[in-house]
Amino acid sequence: MNTTIKKVTMSEKDTLANLLEKYNYEFSQYDKRQFNSNGLFGYKYLDNYFTEESRHAYFIYVDEILAGFALINKYKECERHIDWSMAEFFVSYNFRRQGVATEAVRQIFNIHKGFWHIKYHKNNIASAILWNKIAKMSDSEFELCIGDEPFGDGTEASVLYFEVR
Repeated sequence: MNTTIKKVTMSEKDTLANLLEKYNYEFSQYDKRQFNSNGLFGYKYLDNYFTEESRHAYFIYVDEILAGFALINKYKECERHIDWSMAEFFVSYNFRRQGVATEAVRQIFNIHKGFWHIKYHKNNIASAILWNKIAKMSDSEFELCIGDEPFGDGTEASVLYFEVR
């Protein structure tokens, strides 16, 4: 199984928007977000990933099959220095628990060195396990902080803070 990441191009924006709908639907079980009257969640920052230099969108592929995405930005999630933040991260069900997420993040960390914030919802147990495992892979100590903003359901955000060298 060969996992790779590839920068999303403007011509692939609709594909990313489609995957974001699936991600937002899945995440709605935790933050209780609602879709709009058209049955869509939307993603208000999508265009910013193609116009701002501080934002990066990557597709995740397994053996050249689209398996998910990662959105990286510099949005500060807690009162700690930041170079990068994992804004959104999604691997489809059929590629989970096979090391795909870990390998994709390893490749992202090879590109984006520095201090990271990774925010997760405490009720999303699978996410908490994944991100804590990944934080332990970093070359530095990691800290668990409370996020500056709660999720839409009022739950405090958990934020992992660590350095990738």
